[in-house]
Amino acid sequence: MSPDGSGGGVADPLAGIWPPFGLVLRTPRLVLTPVRDAHLSELVDAVLAGIHDPAEMPFSVPWTDAPRDVLILETAKHQWRTRAQVSVESWTLNFVVLHEGRVVGVQDLVARSFPLLRRVGSGSWLTRQAQGCGIGTEMRSAVLQFAFDRLGATSAVSEAASWNRASLGVSRRLGYRDNGTTLVEARRGEVELQQNLLLDREDFVRPSWTAEVEGLEPVLAQLIPGRQS
Repeated sequence: MSPDGSGGGVADPLAGIWPPFGLVLRTPRLVLTPVRDAHLSELVDAVLAGIHDPAEMPFSVPWTDAPRDVLILETAKHQWRTRAQVSVESWTLNFVVLHEGRVVGVQDLVARSFPLLRRVGSGSWLTRQAQGCGIGTEMRSAVLQFAFDRLGATSAVSEAASWNRASLGVSRRLGYRDNGTTLVEARRGEVELQQNLLLDREDFVRPSWTAEVEGLEPVLAQLIPGRQS
């Protein structure tokens, strides 16, 4: 399998049915492409290897608390369900993050009523072994460039637990500003303060590199009919 999961550089025939399968973002160290079934086994292994300290819950939905057998099944179901629900009105692209050809995490890009609002949201996770070396910043930079420069987004939002200095650090390095807080029940009976963040396109702190994009036109036609790159 090639680094982008499409098989030796040959175009994925399924991209003709579901265009995001042909989408690839390349950065100096990473390849991001929507999760394919061929990635699921390695993706599950990455989840099971550990994403965070079990004593903490960085996600507003505590999905990593699920028992092993449930976590395996729900990881796959989440990817299938997310693909099936993509429409012009509401979409989520779940990018698998590959470093040196190995799955190290997921970076998503989310939008509701995008042709009108021009706003995206994002979320992500990385295996603990891949944390602390700038990969989180690099993969978020890639999807922000894609959103602002290719899709025409004008703003982006994100959020993180108020104690999550690593996630908040990525956001602030990229130019996000604080945008209020929300109380969430991350785990049953536990109230947690969530920091909301907002990034306007003109405030994006761009890296020295530009992400390469493959397979853009069919995705534009699916998500933003009438828009051209």
